[in-house]
Amino acid sequence: MSDYKQHETWSSRFTFLLAAVGAAIGLGNIWKFPYITGQNGGSAFVLVYLLCILFVAIPILIAEIMLGRRGRQSPPHTMAIVARAEGRSGAWALVGWLGLLSAWLIMTYYSVIAGWALAYVFKAGRGDFTGQQAGAIGDEFSALLADPAQLTFWHGVVMAVTTLVLIRGLRNGIERSVRIMMPILFLLLLVMVVYAAVEGSMAAGLHFMFDFNVSAINGRVVLMAVGHAFFSIGVAMGLMMGFGAYLGRDISIARSALVISVMDTLVALVAGVAIFPLVFANGLDPAEGPGLIFVTLPIAFGQMTAGPLFGTLFFILLVFAALTSMIGAMEPVVAWVEEHHGVRRSSAAVIACGAAFVVGLGTVFSFNLWSGWHPLAFIGRFSGATFFTLLDYLTANLMMPLGGLLLALFVGWRVSPASVEAELNTRSRWFFKTWFWLLRWVVPVSLVGIFLSNL
Repeated sequence: MSDYKQHETWSSRFTFLLAAVGAAIGLGNIWKFPYITGQNGGSAFVLVYLLCILFVAIPILIAEIMLGRRGRQSPPHTMAIVARAEGRSGAWALVGWLGLLSAWLIMTYYSVIAGWALAYVFKAGRGDFTGQQAGAIGDEFSALLADPAQLTFWHGVVMAVTTLVLIRGLRNGIERSVRIMMPILFLLLLVMVVYAAVEGSMAAGLHFMFDFNVSAINGRVVLMAVGHAFFSIGVAMGLMMGFGAYLGRDISIARSALVISVMDTLVALVAGVAIFPLVFANGLDPAEGPGLIFVTLPIAFGQMTAGPLFGTLFFILLVFAALTSMIGAMEPVVAWVEEHHGVRRSSAAVIACGAAFVVGLGTVFSFNLWSGWHPLAFIGRFSGATFFTLLDYLTANLMMPLGGLLLALFVGWRVSPASVEAELNTRSRWFFKTWFWLLRWVVPVSLVGIFLSNL
């Protein structure tokens, strides 16, 4: 461990939790969760999703934070340190590399989508959606995607803000930014819920989400719920392992993981409560898909009282959620670059984010200049896939499930139970046995199911 640069630690448990919750909460909660719920049976999906959070996501989140605190380095170095301490092969570092690469690749296109939200802050503020018909609003979104210069600009702004925060380090950058952004994010979300209660059909929205229609549960709903629960918490991206590396020994890992998971899940549910009443009140389709936020909701805002104001607030909320996730996901990448001798943090942040910006141009061009380019056209199932489609599939459907599976197998079967229990220090034998059983059996079986279903 002495060969690597030593990093800062969190100033308090509260700031760690605020940063970790901010990193977990992102576009997946406010953009993806509502539309994936709409496409998969509403309450049926929500019920399975909640069970998956409890039995799949939380166990592996605890394991990942635990590894980070024990290794106290970036994910690749942490995995190597813990593996060697346990008498295992240093090749387990590849799991850390897989998580680090997954997070970095996801951020290359995540920044582009966050740029859409930033562009829509100004569109909503100017009243572009007021009185517009569905076709016109759909054309506006299509025009944005077709303009590579505009997409590149907004992508660059998002990546520049992320870089500036990361340059300032853990306490002066990440901690200060989340102290400002997270309270604003929660406040804006509550404002949107109140707005939905006044202007929307709250009863229809709540029935859709919480009637828990068990008869609508099928294999697709289960697999989608397991996958989204796993991804929404942010495990297997190196993110939580990286944050755990800065965690003090006096902070409970298990309790922290529960708080992070509960807050992340609560934000996703509240986002649904804010969005679906507006959808139903305007006779829109909850199964619209990814366009639910950028096409369907602007239609609702365009027809409602004070629509421009609340539309602007909503997209500001989306931007803040995206930024907190980007900062959290890029931090382990910056830490890894920084650990190499002679590389300052400022240089590490510019290198990591600058390279992500360049690769992100592939996603920008996927919607315009490269829309007709299908890199794997010779493979039937990917014959129509663009650069962006393939990158999204590779990271979300292959790399992350594989990384999560390997993490569960490593902690559950290759690290000695005694050292795991000592590191967690839960003071509850029952809790440790339950968590360890879930990690050893339930998590691997679930992730193998996800992995195989996506091949």
